[in-house]
Amino acid sequence: MGLRVKKNDTVIVISGKEKGKRGRIISVIPSKQRVIIENVNIIKKHMKPNRQYTQGGIISKEGPLHISKVMLVCPKCKKPTRIAHAFIDDSKKVRMCKKCKEVID
Repeated sequence: MGLRVKKNDTVIVISGKEKGKRGRIISVIPSKQRVIIENVNIIKKHMKPNRQYTQGGIISKEGPLHISKVMLVCPKCKKPTRIAHAFIDDSKKVRMCKKCKEVID
């Protein structure tokens, strides 16, 4: 199963405690079918002091969400939409908005 979202896509969370929040995808983890979204699903992590965190302590960072909990927001009509696939010039496969039929990438 291919993933329908990519890095830097804008998505909206459709279920769970973060429902209704919008954000940009920071990274995609295809093997676990998870995405990390900017300023969504913030978790606290206890860190020992090391080179990167010389102070140590509790840091806040984004946690992963399952791909089924997010829906792509169309850049043109600004609505959450499902993805259609189409072929342009009979060679290049692109993603399309199901609502406004606009090519996404």
